[in-house]
Amino acid sequence: MPALVALIAILAGVLNTVQAGANTTLNKTLGQPVLVALTVSAANALVYLAAIPFVGLGWPGTSRLAQVPWWAWLGGAMGGAYVLAMIVLAGRLGAAVFTGLTVTAGLVTSVLLDHYGWVGFAPHPAGPWRLLGCGLMIAGVALIARF
Repeated sequence: MPALVALIAILAGVLNTVQAGANTTLNKTLGQPVLVALTVSAANALVYLAAIPFVGLGWPGTSRLAQVPWWAWLGGAMGGAYVLAMIVLAGRLGAAVFTGLTVTAGLVTSVLLDHYGWVGFAPHPAGPWRLLGCGLMIAGVALIARF
């Protein structure tokens, strides 16, 4: 994996955690989680529009649209549910517990998705080391939540 790609992924993880605090503060101040989620979505749209000169924008033909599996259209709704959960729960749980739970749940889910090759991922067996890693993540979150 090229170093720049790993660095960008690490930066995305940092931003995701800081985002939880920013969104929680916005919710504490406004007291309206759905309004906060809509504000976050509007800010997302601005970022996507600003990225167009760098990544491009095109419209696929109808034949390509017809090839999209039904579940692939649900990604945006899943992202919206995550942001709303972040807005409502991160302040109650704290940054470490919220991030630990969501990252660990995501990691365990990804090992399962990789193992079976579900939702478009190439199969990658969940061997003993991957399962041990999942167990260590779960134990780590338990420790963080406990202390």
